[in-house]
Amino acid sequence: MIILGLDPSLSSTGWGVIRSEGSRLSHVAHGQVKTAATTPMPERLACLQAELAQVIARYRPDRAAAEEIFLNKNPQSTLKLAQARGAVLAACGAAYDGMGLTVREHAARAVKKSVVGTGAAEKRQVQAMLKVLLPGVKVVGADAADALAVAIADAHLG
Repeated sequence: MIILGLDPSLSSTGWGVIRSEGSRLSHVAHGQVKTAATTPMPERLACLQAELAQVIARYRPDRAAAEEIFLNKNPQSTLKLAQARGAVLAACGAAYDGMGLTVREHAARAVKKSVVGTGAAEKRQVQAMLKVLLPGVKVVGADAADALAVAIADAHLG
């Protein structure tokens, strides 16, 4: 099974693709989709959707997994995150000639617990476990690392 992990963000959405065969996991690809704060919002959202559509078309995942949205202290930040997440989910929904790609959602604490063993794990602990679970992978960016962790958690949570 090919799983696409997604860590939505307006400035840098992380994505990671893994292969899950029983309890065996392997790295396929990962990256980040970045948008500039100076670009108008509609263009940023269109960029996220288009670039993730390309990732989906290239790797043809069996399913996707995204981190659930969390409420930020700043309502504007929460709104921007929700908009970015909408563009990411729209790319999944439009995949495969409109048939859609199933997206499962996982809370950040559940992802950390699945990957590290504790829901209170720090980012560096998650990144260290990625090296153990996906030997040889050289992760480019924290957002891509988070996306790979989401994909791994989805594989573990079945």
